[in-house]
Amino acid sequence: MIKTDILIIGAGPTGLFTVFEAGLLKLRCHLIDALPQPGGQCSEIYPKKPIYDIPAYPEILAGDLTDKLMEQIKQFEPGFTLGERADIIEKQDDGTFIVTTNKGTKHHAPVVAIAGGLGSFEPRKPPISNIADYEGKGVEYMIKEPEMYRDKDVVIAGGGDSALDWSIFLADVASSVTLIHRRNEFRGHLDSVDQVQKLKNEGKINLITPAEVKEITGDGKVEGVVVHKKDEEPFTIHTDHFIPLFGLSPKLGPIADWGLEIEKNAIKVNNALDYQTNIPGIYAIGDVNTYPGKLKLILCGFHEATLMCQSAFKRIFPDKKYVMKYTTVGGVQGFDGTKKEAPKAVVKKIE
Repeated sequence: MIKTDILIIGAGPTGLFTVFEAGLLKLRCHLIDALPQPGGQCSEIYPKKPIYDIPAYPEILAGDLTDKLMEQIKQFEPGFTLGERADIIEKQDDGTFIVTTNKGTKHHAPVVAIAGGLGSFEPRKPPISNIADYEGKGVEYMIKEPEMYRDKDVVIAGGGDSALDWSIFLADVASSVTLIHRRNEFRGHLDSVDQVQKLKNEGKINLITPAEVKEITGDGKVEGVVVHKKDEEPFTIHTDHFIPLFGLSPKLGPIADWGLEIEKNAIKVNNALDYQTNIPGIYAIGDVNTYPGKLKLILCGFHEATLMCQSAFKRIFPDKKYVMKYTTVGGVQGFDGTKKEAPKAVVKKIE
């Protein structure tokens, strides 16, 4: 049985930052994540994609953000149960919780913080009859390592930000990039649409609209896609990779059966106070929660984690008063014995 002060379900950016805020309160954390490594979407879906709205970072790759967060929380020695999904939660007579994973690992804590992002993801697949035959053989539903497309012919399908962004990025990596969308209009940011148009005009991207990929060809691996364009005969494009970027379908998984109040596949919380759910002692922070005015941004998850930890401290130590000290004044004392603090001014007597 793994025991901790705060059991965090989800090791994405919000879950990782929770460790830091809890550590400042001398609370220990353990994290459960179905993925084999920390970082959530940032590590699994788009590690090489730049993020532009993290304070103090004009631009940071999603994977690098994970690395920085891991460095920040190292002092507080968090525990991890990775590659396992939180399946069952049982409330004990004393108000604490036991959470059991799909592999039978049990965790015991007085506070549970669900920071599972948007839940588990399944790619939205296009209706191509033989697409499953080529999965892992040239068909990818997300881009993890752009270098694998170096000097390759790539066909991307989709009309949202991911399709636009990766078409732009791979234009300087792949031998050729073809972007196919079933409409002439795109749903992405205007500057991305403008940039794709510019790259098309420069001959760096082949843009085909309105059109759809209806079939994949190849002997054991992707060698081409059959494109259907309105008022034209179907034609085949040679390609080494076909990447349909139609988004991901989020699912809460077993958490949806925990008796929590759910609204549109998200967990309702009390945002007026501490992001607690309808079950006392269980909190939901980050993209997994919902409340009036909710914004699904990483920086909002950081804010929610901070307030949640304050509430968790009061729940765990109801008779103990906590006086907040700024890290610029008190420094950061780690559980490993290390301390980070500003250098003290030198006092010297003038004679």
